[in-house]
Amino acid sequence: MREDLYFHFEDISEFSLPDHIYDWIKGLILNEEFVLSEINVVFTSDHYLLTLNKKHLAHDYYTDIVTFDYRTEPKEIRGDLFISKERVVENASAFNVSIHHELLRVVVHGLLHLFGYSDKSEKDKKLMRSMEDFYLSLYTNEYVSRET
Repeated sequence: MREDLYFHFEDISEFSLPDHIYDWIKGLILNEEFVLSEINVVFTSDHYLLTLNKKHLAHDYYTDIVTFDYRTEPKEIRGDLFISKERVVENASAFNVSIHHELLRVVVHGLLHLFGYSDKSEKDKKLMRSMEDFYLSLYTNEYVSRET
């Protein structure tokens, strides 16, 4: 078991994660010049995530991810990513991409929040989407091309 990156399944059945996800996440963190202290990636249901969203963010709507940043140092990564498996599956269908691809996109989205990126304004959303695309392309170029 890794000592700094943990994957959990809360109120859903476990499923297999994309190959190389640990190495890819570590590469993202290094690329952004951060140091990994601890990340918990928690896959859960819509209901569980909606409860968190209401309780901690006062948002009464479904979302694919809620990110909690616990860093104590500026370049440290310490946080929790709560991801709705149901939203990932639905979004994959809506955007006509694989579940694998959408899962990676949501993970990188949460990591970008931990790096300090925001998605509040249209300009911020555009930058965040371009960063998501960049890191997804790195996964494809580094790991998928290696397997084919």
